[in-house]
Amino acid sequence: MEELIKILEDVRDDVDFANTKDLIDGKVLTSFDIIQLISTLDDEYDISIPAAEIVPANFNSAEAIYALVQRLQG
Repeated sequence: MEELIKILEDVRDDVDFANTKDLIDGKVLTSFDIIQLISTLDDEYDISIPAAEIVPANFNSAEAIYALVQRLQG
């Protein structure tokens, strides 16, 4: 999870990713941030995030993103 937080902070260093639970619903992350994040996650974790998984519920918090990565790795 610490590695993921560092990745998220590289995308946006002005957000408290450990405590923010509405990254999408609260419009904290822009569509550009999401595209950048997906690309970085693909590279860092050697996964491919299918379009069907690019939904707000999977990107609303660091925990949700971490769960997505774990699911796609397993």
